[in-house]
Amino acid sequence: MYDFENDVAVITGSGSGIGRATAKRFATEGATVVVADIDTEAGEETVRQIKDDDGDAQFKRVDAGQSESIADLIDTTVEQCGRLDYAVNNAAVGNTPAQLSEIDEAEWDRVLSINQTGVWAGMKHEIPAMSDSGGGAIVNVSSKAGVRGSPGRAPYAASKHGVVGLTRTAALETATDEIRVNAVCPTIVETAALESMSEAERESITDAVPMNRAASPEEVANAIVWLCSNEASFITGQALPVDGGETQK
Repeated sequence: MYDFENDVAVITGSGSGIGRATAKRFATEGATVVVADIDTEAGEETVRQIKDDDGDAQFKRVDAGQSESIADLIDTTVEQCGRLDYAVNNAAVGNTPAQLSEIDEAEWDRVLSINQTGVWAGMKHEIPAMSDSGGGAIVNVSSKAGVRGSPGRAPYAASKHGVVGLTRTAALETATDEIRVNAVCPTIVETAALESMSEAERESITDAVPMNRAASPEEVANAIVWLCSNEASFITGQALPVDGGETQK
């Protein structure tokens, strides 16, 4: 559907789930993909799957909680691939469910450093690289918890709200630089974590979704890739729910 030939895309957290599906979709559309993840084995498996489908990909280990690691990721991408056209800041962690008053500072700092500071650091280095390449598009992965409250997950909700704020700010700052910045806000997604739950737990989560099911990683990836494509050329600063209607309740 899209012509990403000769373009380069970086996707953090692409060793599994939404990140892997996004990396594979970019490769299918012709992009050279830099698969970035803290889990080397998982990231290299994503690369293998892309190459098995005749795509072009390479792996780079990154710790999204360390700004220096993110800077090295972008510098290495430009050095080895010659440019940067698309970036998907997807790496994230959750918190152990607890009331806000029971969450300790170390847990708060851990979640915010990866989910929010990691996105800021990503864009800090991605935007200049894209500017040097003549423009591009960034998609940050937020969550339904980035646009509504999420009891028991205060650090996660705060970080994902922060991702939306960063997205909107960056979009305004880059609007005249041929760089678009958007976010996606998925509901629960079919992942290993969801599959490990009991049937009753799964039902309680999916019953909250008007479409009565979780999203597939591919459905979220499709939205991300579309936002990066020329078909979304006049869209920037948006937080797009990919949630089966859940945030409309």
